[in-house]
Amino acid sequence: MKQTIELLAPAKNLACGIAAIDHGADAVYIGAQRFGARVAAGNPVEDIAELCHYAHQYGAKVYVTVNTIIYDNELEDIQQLLKKIEKAGADAILVQDSSLFTLHSSLPLHASTQTDNRTPEKVRWLRSMGFKRVVLARELSVEEIRKIHQEVPDVELEVFVHGALCVSYSGQCYASQYCFGRSANRGACAQFCRLPFDLVDSEGRMIERGRHLLSLKDLCQIDHLEELMEAGAVSFKIEGRLKDVDYVKNVTAAYSQRLNQIIARHPERYQRASKGRITYTFEPNLKKTFNRGFTTYFLHGRQPNIFSPDTPKALGEYVGKVKEIRRDSFNVAGTASFANGDGLCFFNAKELVGFRVNRAEGNRLYPFKMPVGLKPGIVLYRNNDMEFERLMAGQTAERKIPITMTLEAVDGGFTLNGKFFAAEHQQAQKPQRENIVRQLSKLGRTPYVCEQVNLLPDDFNYFIPSSMLAEWRRTVIENAECRMENNEYNLRDDSAFDSEKGNHHSTISDLRSPLNTRFPYLYNVSNAKARAFYAAQGVPNATSLESPITTVEKKEEPLLMQCRHCLRYSFGYCVKNGGERPAWKEPLYLVSDDGRRFRLEFDCRNCQMNVYGTSIKDK
Repeated sequence: MKQTIELLAPAKNLACGIAAIDHGADAVYIGAQRFGARVAAGNPVEDIAELCHYAHQYGAKVYVTVNTIIYDNELEDIQQLLKKIEKAGADAILVQDSSLFTLHSSLPLHASTQTDNRTPEKVRWLRSMGFKRVVLARELSVEEIRKIHQEVPDVELEVFVHGALCVSYSGQCYASQYCFGRSANRGACAQFCRLPFDLVDSEGRMIERGRHLLSLKDLCQIDHLEELMEAGAVSFKIEGRLKDVDYVKNVTAAYSQRLNQIIARHPERYQRASKGRITYTFEPNLKKTFNRGFTTYFLHGRQPNIFSPDTPKALGEYVGKVKEIRRDSFNVAGTASFANGDGLCFFNAKELVGFRVNRAEGNRLYPFKMPVGLKPGIVLYRNNDMEFERLMAGQTAERKIPITMTLEAVDGGFTLNGKFFAAEHQQAQKPQRENIVRQLSKLGRTPYVCEQVNLLPDDFNYFIPSSMLAEWRRTVIENAECRMENNEYNLRDDSAFDSEKGNHHSTISDLRSPLNTRFPYLYNVSNAKARAFYAAQGVPNATSLESPITTVEKKEEPLLMQCRHCLRYSFGYCVKNGGERPAWKEPLYLVSDDGRRFRLEFDCRNCQMNVYGTSIKDK
């Protein structure tokens, strides 16, 4: 049986969701008005319903994110919201809060990456809780994904392939809540990891000054999709529910085309999860949309240069070097072409400086104001391409499902694509094929395009009024659209995900780590229903950092982040990986602009860097 492959794109809003479908997404994920992990990307249920209708025309799916932790006074509200989401036609919900694990709902459950899914044991437990799909941690290697698939083959594995990276394992970052009162687990992350820090040792020695030491590059796995498919991943997720429509169009198109190329080489093994052939009016280019530079992260294990310590901002694409400078202009050595309004940037010492091109004459550029620090030889990047932006502003793709219309003369009338229509057989005095083909091919703004019209038998020459042909055509197309809307073309065998087949003998208490025991708020439990669920699982003290009943003692150092990114490794001092022994005295501390200190713990046994908050002894 062929493996169904899904490209999953983000939808900030209805327009982005429709654009994603048009440009090749097999599914989109979108937030409702509340309870999504991006509080700034909420949408009314009416828009979700419209998006579902549009997506289902192509057999594509819509997943709704309700993946925040939930307070007691919100339980009734979320129950009502879920009923509306189900009525709107959504295909699944992504959840984090354990109060939703035992919902009596027909909507399939997807375990959000916020549930911290990095081991076969955790995925097996989630499977036993009835989850059809698990969104894996971004930090996993292809071999770790393969192992999870081999040990838990009856659950769908969704992996991130493109977009921004959180430096902490998702769902395990509390820095924003601790420092700013804005919970990442409530959809209000303040992006603590993009801030500049000093790095000092226990003796106060300055190791790094004012650098973005936790800011990662953006993920890009477009050249490694086949590896991930072979490892067992079936859904490939593009990050970006805060991104605009141009980003969605460009990135979705790039990944959709690459997946089609892979499937074309292995048609016996793989198939896309939705239908439709797409015609593009542009060439996708991932460097043209927002990115902080790209990394494959831990796909093949640890590697250097996964972070961007000099800036958390978008660099864009390399366009050349400054050649010669005049009073109000300069020229660029390189092959790139420029347009009025382009946004360029360069590094002045360690600071990223951006400016706008007022006028471009070939490779001579006239900024609105000459930027300070621009010198011959400086490398230039373009983070806003006006020509590409203008191109993306119009219609850039059309998605159509190719069909064949077969009209056959039968006793008592005709059949069109198998549907019977009673009519008299009236022999025509002149050939009718041209008019029949024209009438049956008029599919207009439907999701279909007629590639061929067959007339049976071979000597078919009956007169059928154009109005009658048009009515038959409309009936057949409406029937096809209804079948797509009702998921009759669904290629997955959902019976394989009957929750009764799960392993109900395992409990979350079997998966507890020393960190979870020491910091029970790592379970992210913030309501009575969730606490009861975890108590039944053998964890009676589960709580959340956001919970009113949780207090952090002044003498304690709260665990704020668990990171696979490791500064000791990044600076070449990981002895485990052949690095030299550092001269600094540990523990090391990150120091923010406002003087807060955050202790770093290098957990070499688990190949992990932990970030702790300030304790009283540090003050």
